[in-house]
Amino acid sequence: MDKPILRDIPESFETERMVIRVPRAGDGPGLNEAVLETFEALHQCMPWAKERPSVQQSEENSRLAYAEFLSRKDLILRLIDKTSGLFVGSSGLHVRDWNIPCFEVGYWCRTRFERQGYITEAVRGILRFGFDTLAARRIEIRCDSTNQRSIRVAQRVGMIREAELRNGLMGMDGTVRNLTLFAMTDQDWQALSNGAGAVRESNGVSSHPPAAG
Repeated sequence: MDKPILRDIPESFETERMVIRVPRAGDGPGLNEAVLETFEALHQCMPWAKERPSVQQSEENSRLAYAEFLSRKDLILRLIDKTSGLFVGSSGLHVRDWNIPCFEVGYWCRTRFERQGYITEAVRGILRFGFDTLAARRIEIRCDSTNQRSIRVAQRVGMIREAELRNGLMGMDGTVRNLTLFAMTDQDWQALSNGAGAVRESNGVSSHPPAAG
């Protein structure tokens, strides 16, 4: 394939309730507000959330993330509520292998937007972007096997549970955890897009296609 840096990649797209876009200069104050509101939860699961950031640090984070987008090293995406303009959270497609191409979806949701389906909506939109725009062949979600909320997101969007990696993750508390691996291939995506019904899990258990909304 062409060198990733030569690929033209759209910098934004929309879902029903959100604009999903790349980080930008000037995002610092809004991002900082969202991180501080959600810090206690982020501190328990995100390696980067060790200390509460300043507005300046959040601005630096945004500019560095945009630089990585331009170099195609990482494709971080901000989730912006269309109605309020507030940061809903952050997600993106972390590059695992451009040659396949293969990506991993990560995400966090701002406290005030939790349990309203925003992350499921965002992940569906990002899967569409990954497969239809970036021609991905495989997209993964990896999460702590005790993180039921992340597991439910993967299941709702129709991903296939491929494996549980024993002692595959170091928790933020220093304990070794099991890691659950979900994935979707371009063939799976096409089947879901065509309404082909349930996708088979690797262990033979069916996973239902994503519900509407």
